[in-house]
Amino acid sequence: MKIYTRTGDDGSTGLFGGPRVRKDSLRVEAYGDVDELNSALGVAREELKADDLRALVDALQSELFTVGAELATPDTSRNVPRVALAQVERMEREIDRLEAELPEMHNFILPGGSRAGAALHLCRTICRRAERKVVQLAAQEPVTAETLAYLNRLSDLLFVMARAANLRAGGQEIPWKP
Repeated sequence: MKIYTRTGDDGSTGLFGGPRVRKDSLRVEAYGDVDELNSALGVAREELKADDLRALVDALQSELFTVGAELATPDTSRNVPRVALAQVERMEREIDRLEAELPEMHNFILPGGSRAGAALHLCRTICRRAERKVVQLAAQEPVTAETLAYLNRLSDLLFVMARAANLRAGGQEIPWKP
C-alpha cells in the first residue's frame, strides 16, 4: 500500500464510512487538532523522566487515537472504538493522585518551569483548542458526551502533570504577576 493516493489533491479527504469532505471542514479540523495534540504528547513524553508520567502519556496517546477515530467517523451507527466515562474517571483519579504531591496554588502560574513541564503546558493549550473545535462540531453534528468530557478533563490532567513534572525536575513555578 502506498502512502500517497492522490485522492486528496483536490483539497478533499475521505471520512471513515462516510463521504469525502473538504480538508478545512470542521470535522477534519477537530480530528486534526486531536492528532496535533497526540504528536505534542509524544514530544512531552521524551522529556519526562518519571515512569508513572510516561506510562500515563502512553495511555493518553492511545486514547487520543480513539478520539480521532470517533471524530473521523460521521456515521454514529458504525462500530468504532469510543472513549468511555471510565477513562474520564481514571483521569480524575490521576489528577487527585498527582495533586496530593503538589503544593497548593495561590495564584496563576506561567507555563514553563522545566522542559517537561513546558512541553506538557503546550499540550494543555493544544488540548483546549481541540476541545473548542469539538464543541463547535458538536453544535452541528453528533459528538458523544464522553468525548467532550474526555477532552475537558484531559486539559486539567495535563496542567497537573506539568506541575508534577516541574516539581519532580526541581523546576520552579513562575507566578503570574499582573
